[in-house]
Amino acid sequence: MSGNNKEWQEERERLVVIKGIIEQKQDRLKDQAGDLRQGIISFRKNFWDDVTVNIDEPDDIIETEASIRQQAEVLSERERNHGRMHARMKTLDRLQHSPYFGRIDFLEENDREADQIYIGIASLMDEKDEDFLIYDWRAPISSLYYDYYPGPVHYRTPEGSISGDMMLKRQFIIKHGVLEGLFDTGVTIGDQLLQELLGAHASTKMKNIVATIQKEQNQIIRNEKSKILIVQGVAGSGKTSAALQRVAYLLYTHRETLNNGNMVLFSPNPLFNSYVRSVLPELGEENIRQTTYNEYIEERLGDSFRFEDSFEQMENFLVNGDSADSQNRMANILIKSSLAFKKVIDKYTTVLAREGLIFKDITFRGRTLLEARVINDYFYGLSSSMSIRSRMEFVAEWLLAKLKEIERSEWQEQWVESEVQLLDKEDYLVAFKKLQKKNPWTDDSFDDFDREQEILGEMVVKRRFKPIKDDIKRLAFIDIKSTYCQLFKSGGEPFVKADTENWDQICKFTLEQLDRNDLTWEDVTPYLYFQTQLLGRNIYSNIRHVSIDEAQDYSPFQFAYLKVLFPNAKMTLLGDFNQAIYAHALNTASFFSSEMSITEPYEKITLTRSYRSTRPIVEFTKKLVKEGERIVPFNRDGDKPTLTQAEDAKSVHKKILDRVNNLQSKGLQTIAVICKTMAECIEAYDELRNRTAIQLMDRETHAFTKGTVIIPAYLAKGIEFDAVIIYDASRTKYSKESERKLFYTACTRAMHELHLFSLGEVSPFLEKIPHSSYNKLV
Repeated sequence: MSGNNKEWQEERERLVVIKGIIEQKQDRLKDQAGDLRQGIISFRKNFWDDVTVNIDEPDDIIETEASIRQQAEVLSERERNHGRMHARMKTLDRLQHSPYFGRIDFLEENDREADQIYIGIASLMDEKDEDFLIYDWRAPISSLYYDYYPGPVHYRTPEGSISGDMMLKRQFIIKHGVLEGLFDTGVTIGDQLLQELLGAHASTKMKNIVATIQKEQNQIIRNEKSKILIVQGVAGSGKTSAALQRVAYLLYTHRETLNNGNMVLFSPNPLFNSYVRSVLPELGEENIRQTTYNEYIEERLGDSFRFEDSFEQMENFLVNGDSADSQNRMANILIKSSLAFKKVIDKYTTVLAREGLIFKDITFRGRTLLEARVINDYFYGLSSSMSIRSRMEFVAEWLLAKLKEIERSEWQEQWVESEVQLLDKEDYLVAFKKLQKKNPWTDDSFDDFDREQEILGEMVVKRRFKPIKDDIKRLAFIDIKSTYCQLFKSGGEPFVKADTENWDQICKFTLEQLDRNDLTWEDVTPYLYFQTQLLGRNIYSNIRHVSIDEAQDYSPFQFAYLKVLFPNAKMTLLGDFNQAIYAHALNTASFFSSEMSITEPYEKITLTRSYRSTRPIVEFTKKLVKEGERIVPFNRDGDKPTLTQAEDAKSVHKKILDRVNNLQSKGLQTIAVICKTMAECIEAYDELRNRTAIQLMDRETHAFTKGTVIIPAYLAKGIEFDAVIIYDASRTKYSKESERKLFYTACTRAMHELHLFSLGEVSPFLEKIPHSSYNKLV
């Protein structure tokens, strides 16, 4: 801890002053918010007292509407003001706990005296709202704290670059409004603060890293120019945290033109969504939409297909990877995940613009109203210079007009009269009112009954035709599935090269799946892309920024599809090539490997320092993967990993149970027993649940509490635990190269302790790890 007694006392006294100002602002805001709340309640009660209601003449109706609109706008503005006050109160509450974490003394060029810049999670002005007492960490000048050491510095503002000298760089530990430590530091955020943060227990929520952002992480956060930003970060490098801070930074910097509704985050699973959900609110920002690719696909497909999700595909691959069927399946996965197959669909779509689209008959009550042949002729009769999507819209308008003609005569049919007899009295009342409005009842109105029946008949027909109209508006008159099947029935000719390996089997397999109304995970994206190319629906042009976590798990086709869906969005892709565990990633290049050729402008930032795990754990795990020597551990000491070997299942379970009990007795709050598959998780859970408190986590788990959990490795991605127990690190479970990255992913979830157990001979992945890197137990 640095800083002499005088400096310590000065900082303590300043902190007391700052807390006092925060309290004053809180009290003032509470009074203002209370008065405004009462005013809103009173305004709502008396809303109509100040509105002139007169609907006798058209001009009076217009005046009345304007009066109501004006009152509503006044109320809306008052409610917005109250919302802003509430948000400011929450910010002040956070500042009261820890007002700031850093300070720099900056001497601008040509100035004589350095400015003391205190940096926190939000800005704070003095009592007169004239000068900054605390600068938001996202402010331009705050970048100096993250990027420089004392000496010549500069930072960018909207008006240009400002240069000067940093005279001092200091960081603080403030908890519950009490100064507990201060450190003068150099280029990186000092090890003392990081040691305290990383040495703490793991949490069920991702930690806010604003106080400890490193220079390389700051480059990610403040990057604004890149259309595509690729972040290759080793396990525990803070890439996800930096991406969330990046979202907060963009929302702050572009608050006039960007809001949380313009951004979306794709996470690896629902559990991870829960894990990161608290980060943005802690920074005073509303959460952006968080989803998973699985959830997004389910939303777009609806009930039209049963589909395998990514976790089912993963389980299938891990359990049946050596079978002949699995080898054919792998061929299917590799082809359907590739950009080459996207080109096949693009070429097929070009042909469909001239011929080959399959349409559906439009039927009603067992009879055909409009034949598919007629729809086909109308579609291909339109100018071929128009896109398929534009022509579909014209066809829809034409069909709705045709349906309207049919609808006019349909009410005279016998079935209509039968349904009229079954109508509710409310329907009769509606018909009566319509009839009265057209021609009030008179003593001479002897045909009113017939006219009432006509109105009721029209009501019945419109009600029954509405689903057909809705289908037409959704362009459901095109048979997407049958048109997609054509591609495989023809063997893909002339779209696919004849020598494509396993193509005949792939065509057969795909058609069998589609015939059962099933889609494999690798077929979901091509099918939806094909659908989008034809219908052009659900393009999210309002989304300005997309963040994709664990992006190494996305196939090239999936990424290309997302670019089609979000044409106006910049993208941040976060991933680690060493954690690419899904089947399509095993034999293909990705955005995180050197083999991938990217045609679009992009910037790539590589993070090689791991902060999550202790040095002994990182030194152990980095030897599991290719180029692991590039991984740099943060200097945090801890116990070596352990390896325990047993000859029978009963012995393994007893040793694991003893280890769990030992970890719990140490006060470790999150302990994960990580298995290879979900089936193995269930086996472990059945063995342990009656002997210790433990929770089974599967793909339906959306959150977890502190304690001991059992989880498959692919669901644990991105999450950290105080201690990790590898349920079975044996050769039986982990021997194929395709399982190496999964094994590495599981081991790198550990913050403080890593314990491996093996039923029989240990995995060959451990053979090259020096025995000095771990303790072998019996």
